[in-house]
Amino acid sequence: MEETPLLHPAEDGATVGLFWVSADGVYVGAPATAPVPNVVLTAAGPRVTGPHPREWTWSDLVGLEITEVPARSAPQRWATHAASFVAAALDAWVPSSPTEMTLSVIASDGTYRTPVYSSAAVAYSPREVALSHRLISHFIQGAATPAVLTEWWEQTRPTKVLRSREREAALELWLARA
Repeated sequence: MEETPLLHPAEDGATVGLFWVSADGVYVGAPATAPVPNVVLTAAGPRVTGPHPREWTWSDLVGLEITEVPARSAPQRWATHAASFVAAALDAWVPSSPTEMTLSVIASDGTYRTPVYSSAAVAYSPREVALSHRLISHFIQGAATPAVLTEWWEQTRPTKVLRSREREAALELWLARA
């Protein structure tokens, strides 16, 4: 059986779109404990930590793609939450591992793929995924920097898990600054 990666607790940061935002930085997906790889988005570019570390500048990139993203509509997410609640009430609930996504860094010298773990409790909204991809495009084009996300964290420090509408509003705010 595969070991579940250790993830940081919610008070350390917040999930907004495909990102985990904290004072420590901006991660794609949930930050995991070594040796599980992490992808950190810095002002200079993406950095992969773990057993096979790599680093790029934003200008080196042709693209940055995240696939196998768990995305569901609001009714589907609510149904999943309800099913988990019923299973827990019946003492039949077993926590599952976070969903594994794939991040592909597409650079002029080739493509590098690494797993990252979803930080969404159930799934992301399709709009949240689309806004996240747009923001990543702005990073690659040089129109925005991940610093806007860490600045948001420093200013707001959410004390609760953000609802999808709140996460989408934060993503829209960041895109408007680009």
